[in-house]
Amino acid sequence: MPIRVRQRPSLGRPGGRPKRYVRGFTLIELLVVVALIAIATATLSLALRDPAGAQLEREAERLAALFETARAEARAAGLTVQWAPVNDDSGDQFRFRGLPERMQLPRRWLGEAVAVEIVGARSVQLGPEPMVGAQRLRLSLGAQRIALVTDGLGPFEPQHEPETAP
Repeated sequence: MPIRVRQRPSLGRPGGRPKRYVRGFTLIELLVVVALIAIATATLSLALRDPAGAQLEREAERLAALFETARAEARAAGLTVQWAPVNDDSGDQFRFRGLPERMQLPRRWLGEAVAVEIVGARSVQLGPEPMVGAQRLRLSLGAQRIALVTDGLGPFEPQHEPETAP
């Protein structure tokens, strides 16, 4: 009796070989992934802010808080307090004059030195009167500019200034 060899059933391919599953990605799938990465990168780069602008805003908010601290102390103690930028060899970049020695407020910017222009005065008046008059400072760092403004009764608030043509 002859030996019978059992054959595998055909799986729809010539020669009866089973289908192979191809591993990997199609060109379309790769293009979709690259497009998604490009869109995410573009969105992220547009969302990132100019570091000088962010630093200037931080400095303006910090200076406004320092002004309000000095104003509160000036009112409470009945002191005449002024703030002005410093251009000497002391290492200070700005100074509060008239505050008691026990109250040590910062005298330097957090990062790079910020250029300050006090509009219409040489210093900022912070007290002792609750109404100190309208005051405006222009802070600039590189091409970025921001103003610190008060109407004399309310707190100092940062305001973005319109960009000027070169």
